[in-house]
Amino acid sequence: MSRHEFRLPDLGEGTVDAEIVAWHVEPGDRVEMDQPVVDLMTNKAMLEITAPVAGRVVERHGNPGDVLPVGTTLLVFEDGSDSPRREAVIAAGDRILASPAVRRMARELGIDLERVHGSGPDGRILKEDLQPSHKEHAVEVGKNDQESKVFETSLIGLRRRIAEQVLQGHNIPTFAYVEEIDVTQLEALRRQLNNTRQVGQPELTYLPLIILALVKTLRLHPMFNAHYDAAAMLIRQYGDIHVGIATHTGAGLKVPVLRNAQTLDLWACARELRRLAAAARDNTARPEELTGSTISITSLGKLGGLAVIPIINSPEVAILGINQAEERPVVRDNAIVIRRMMNISSCFDHRVSDGQDAAEMIQCLKGLLENPAAIFI
Repeated sequence: MSRHEFRLPDLGEGTVDAEIVAWHVEPGDRVEMDQPVVDLMTNKAMLEITAPVAGRVVERHGNPGDVLPVGTTLLVFEDGSDSPRREAVIAAGDRILASPAVRRMARELGIDLERVHGSGPDGRILKEDLQPSHKEHAVEVGKNDQESKVFETSLIGLRRRIAEQVLQGHNIPTFAYVEEIDVTQLEALRRQLNNTRQVGQPELTYLPLIILALVKTLRLHPMFNAHYDAAAMLIRQYGDIHVGIATHTGAGLKVPVLRNAQTLDLWACARELRRLAAAARDNTARPEELTGSTISITSLGKLGGLAVIPIINSPEVAILGINQAEERPVVRDNAIVIRRMMNISSCFDHRVSDGQDAAEMIQCLKGLLENPAAIFI
C-alpha cells in the first residue's frame, strides 16, 4: 500500500490559481482512475479534474469557494490491492445520485442537492430537476415562521468570475452611443437566404450577418479591434478578429469566442455560432473557446428592448448591444411608412477613442446593415 498526494496541477495559459467549485468525492470514498473528483474554476474556464490513480481518499483539502495556488495538495489517496474500501451498505436515501455534470450545474446555480427531489431512476437527480423552485437552499435567518426570512448565497465559481469581470468593465470610462438601424432589406435578405438554403446549412439569424458587417467595418476602423493594457498604458491592436458572443446559460453569462471571424463566410459563421452557443450552455466549451476575444457582441434577443448600456468586456475597448427588431412607423420621403427597425447600443473605452471615432464606426456599420448587398462586395 502507498500514499499518493495529488496537487493542484499546472492548468496552463498562465493560470496560477483555481477556485474549488464542487467536490465529487468524500474522505473514505474509493475512486477509480480518471473518475471526476473536483470541479475547478480558473480565470479561463470551468474544469473537471479526474483522479490520477485508483485508491481510497484519505484526505481532502479545501472547501467550495476557496481559491488555491497551483501546487496545493487537493487529495491524498491510499492505493494498492489491500486498500480498505468504504462500507458498501448505505441506507436508502442517504446518498445523492447525480452525475458530475449535474453536480457541477447545481454548484454553479447555488443549489443544495440534498433539497432536490430527483425524478430519474432510483431518485437520480437530472438537469431538468434543477429548477428555480429548488433554489431556496440557503440558511434562513429568523427565530420563527412569523419573522421575515433572509436567504444568503455565496458567490462562487462562474458567478464569482462574472462579478469580477463586470467590476473590471464597470471601472472603464465609457462612451455610449445608440443608433437606429433600418433592417428592412437585411430582413428580406435573411428570409431569402433561409428559403433557399441547402441541406445542412443552418437557419440564419441576424447575428452572422451583423458579424460579417462588423468584420468589414473593423477593417476600416481597426482601432476598435483591440485591447487596452492599463498597467503598461498601451493599446494592443489585432489583425485577426475574434468576436466574443455574450451567451446566457443556466449557470450564468458566458462569452464563447468566434475566432478569426474575418476568414468565415456567412454559413460557416452561422454554423460556428450555433456550435459555440451549444458548447457554452452544456458546459463542454474548451478553455480556449472562452478566452481571447478582441471585441464583443451582446443581445437579449426578443427581450432586447429599445436600448441597453452594455458593459465592456475588459481588456477590450468596444462592445455592441443588439436590440429587438420590430416594425415601426418612420418618415421616408415626407410620408409615414412601416419599416423594420432595430437599435444598436454600443459602448467604447474613452481612454483610447473619442466620441467622433466611435460614431463614425457605428455609422459605417449602419450603412452596411441598411444596404446588406455591400457586405458581400
